[in-house]
Amino acid sequence: MDDFATETLDAGRLVYVRAINPDEIPREFFEGTQENAPKYAIHDETGECIALATDRGAAFAVARTYEFTPVSVH
Repeated sequence: MDDFATETLDAGRLVYVRAINPDEIPREFFEGTQENAPKYAIHDETGECIALATDRGAAFAVARTYEFTPVSVH
């Protein structure tokens, strides 16, 4: 039984949230110390990074604010 109905998702509005190593991103994205470094990236369907967030919950909230459907990627 499939509890997830993929046919209801708009593929053009999907974004992918993944954990990142803060060393992967340029220093100008930091606001202070390493503790404030973005730890999650939001990618569009082509794989382009479109946003950064300090935690997973914030990444999902940002995506939903802009009417995207976020999904986790490992």
